[in-house]
Amino acid sequence: MSNNQRRVVVTGMGVVSPLGNTVADFWRELLAGTCGIERITRFDPTRFAAQIAAQVKDFKVEEYAEYIDYKEARRMDWFIQISVAATAQAMKQSGLKIDDANRDWVGVLIGSGIGGLMTMQDSFRTLFEKGPMRVSPFTGPYMIPNMAGGQVAITFGMMGPNFTVSSACATGTNALGEAYEIIKRGDADAMITGGVESQITEFGLAAFHRTTAMCTSRNDDPTHASRPFDAKREGFVFGEGCGVMIFEELVSAQKRGAKILGEVMGYAANDDAFHISAPSEGGAGAAKAMQRALAKAGLKPDDVDYINAHGTSTLLNDAAETQAIKTVFGERAYKIPISSTKSMVGHLLGAAGAVEAVATIKTIETGWIHPTINYEFPDPACDLDYVPNHARQQNVRVAMSNSFGFGGHNAIIIFKKYEG
Repeated sequence: MSNNQRRVVVTGMGVVSPLGNTVADFWRELLAGTCGIERITRFDPTRFAAQIAAQVKDFKVEEYAEYIDYKEARRMDWFIQISVAATAQAMKQSGLKIDDANRDWVGVLIGSGIGGLMTMQDSFRTLFEKGPMRVSPFTGPYMIPNMAGGQVAITFGMMGPNFTVSSACATGTNALGEAYEIIKRGDADAMITGGVESQITEFGLAAFHRTTAMCTSRNDDPTHASRPFDAKREGFVFGEGCGVMIFEELVSAQKRGAKILGEVMGYAANDDAFHISAPSEGGAGAAKAMQRALAKAGLKPDDVDYINAHGTSTLLNDAAETQAIKTVFGERAYKIPISSTKSMVGHLLGAAGAVEAVATIKTIETGWIHPTINYEFPDPACDLDYVPNHARQQNVRVAMSNSFGFGGHNAIIIFKKYEG
């Protein structure tokens, strides 16, 4: 089989999120329209203008004692812990076993926009309060973004390609797309891939608030703060979590009798080359990325049944994404259901695209589209079908997931129902 004929399928998924720490819990709460945003409890946020976030709740590393030693977990950054946990879930669902026969052909590509920010903040504090010799020797390894994938490989024994990508809010989708390309070109038969972020710290909150892109007016009304495409949107809300998928070459998956959840059809990435945080005018770069992903997938705009939008709840992004969708799909844009997972889980930064891809596969698998909550006041610049406030039952054969990041990064991935 030539490499360009290699098909890539999804056989497992795992999630740690503000709406639940398994795929089943996450998906149930998404369909119910539950909002995971609340006042920050990890530290006292009183002195900050933005005091809310979508925090992961009730995650217990002890439940993953088979994979993470408790003593080791105490010094391991949290973004690494939840990456191992989400991978364990995905591996269990997939049934993929790593052994001497396949370990060289199974790789890892887990992206993170920031990496171990908790470790960095704690170490900065130690450095300035107690001096350099009191900084933990684990600071270096546990703050770097690639250590999520590194620890996953160490834990499960994968020895194939292993690296990370870091492209801000496009990271998760870039990671999935590059893992897909690795399998397509024959460098691996399976990839553990996704995105992770754990940035809800004092430093993270202060830094991103200063971009002026965060919501600051709804500290007393957190569940209505993230409102993508709504006329009264004013900024994104911090979220954290991890999404992991198992991508496999189709024949390899079939040989071991894996249940196939969906097929990866196409991926494209480009850059606006316009501004460090604002999208290009009219979403021109995003539109080109969508068109390229469709072309690479061998699909036409009429083939797309659903779009999981980037939908950050910022003024510029939501309007630009809406215009980009109109550019690509024309009049049919008004007939395609579109929803933003961020309305419920906030903006997971480097994990966003991966967690949203899990939601996209569940849409294909179940025939249910989760809503965009808090859509109350129509915006003339955002006039498409955003599946407002209530889940919708609809058969979805082909779905597109969009991610756009600071620096002008655009990444698009397309999934399809597996049809043999």
